[in-house]
Amino acid sequence: MSTGTRPPVRVGHEQLMALIDHTSAVIYMRDVDGHYLLVNREYERLFNLHREDIVGLTDHDLFEGPIADEFRANDLAAIARGVPLQVEEQAPGENGLHTYVTVKFPLHDEHGHAYAICGISTDITARKRAEEEVRRLNDELELRVRQRTAELEASTRELDAFAYSVSHDLRAPLRSLEGFSQVLLEDYAGDLDEEAQGYLKRIQANVGRMAQMIDDLLHLSRATRSQLRRDAFDLSALAREVAAEVSSADPARVVRWEIPDNLHAQGDPHLIRLVLQNLLGNAWKFTAQSAGPVISIGMHPQSGVDVFEVRDNGAGFDMKYADKMFDPFQRLHSAGEFEGTGIGLAIVHRIITRHGGRILAEGAVGEGAAFRFNLTPAPADWELR
Repeated sequence: MSTGTRPPVRVGHEQLMALIDHTSAVIYMRDVDGHYLLVNREYERLFNLHREDIVGLTDHDLFEGPIADEFRANDLAAIARGVPLQVEEQAPGENGLHTYVTVKFPLHDEHGHAYAICGISTDITARKRAEEEVRRLNDELELRVRQRTAELEASTRELDAFAYSVSHDLRAPLRSLEGFSQVLLEDYAGDLDEEAQGYLKRIQANVGRMAQMIDDLLHLSRATRSQLRRDAFDLSALAREVAAEVSSADPARVVRWEIPDNLHAQGDPHLIRLVLQNLLGNAWKFTAQSAGPVISIGMHPQSGVDVFEVRDNGAGFDMKYADKMFDPFQRLHSAGEFEGTGIGLAIVHRIITRHGGRILAEGAVGEGAAFRFNLTPAPADWELR
């Protein structure tokens, strides 16, 4: 049995031509004067020419002047550099100009003089057309976004102007109603029986409710469209300020507030004040009939996300209505039990959502309620609980 090594395989012209003929790239060789020395099958296929007819010709014999000029300039640049040069070139195809990424490199003789230039070109037309389509769609989308943004900004200005105009126009007759009813109660009380005085007091109460509803609608508008800031702030201090404001409505009432130190948050302090005014205000309102009312606020991290909670031991609510709580004008208690406009929690929900957070309500009838929320965006698979 022979243990000798096999003799080396000699690779000749036929083997090299077989190699370049079985590639999808366009391969060719020209002399330093630009005359074709050889082309592969892909070149023949693309330009519907036979290699025997191409050898000896130049690009100016085969292509239009500007295209041939570019090919020749790139050849000369590769020869001058003496190293491979990568360029993008265009050549005619069946459906218009095609784009190729081409690597050109010179061949040198034993004296280091260039005697030929080789080119390997890969068709990237589909990619270039896809990129151009993406750019076109992006430009169209950017234009449409600018147009839509301008329309929304104009609509927002109109809505703001309308809201404040309506607010002003509604407040004037409300003030008249409140003022005249008060005059009747003070100056003509002796001429009015108890039933008539009751009617006037009901008018005043409804005027107050309407004024509060106007304020709440304006707050809802501001919570939706005002510019959002993100600052670090002391939530504990803000909660204590709001608790003091809420308590001032009935200083004689005793409620235990549990607000720990060092609760810090990131968000818009002015909008978060509105959140606390509504949540703490609701807790104050719904603990009015509780023995030993307690209202607390706290924070606990949940999977790396800070979750804040406002809890009370008041009237609570039926969980089957929890999904409706954050819709405007939805009330789970009658106006006779607890006053309100049904807009406060809609304001809270919109502010939390604008911050990228979520809010969850839990409760039971007669056992209080808890509202948990986060103020920073959380992972898509994160669930508030």
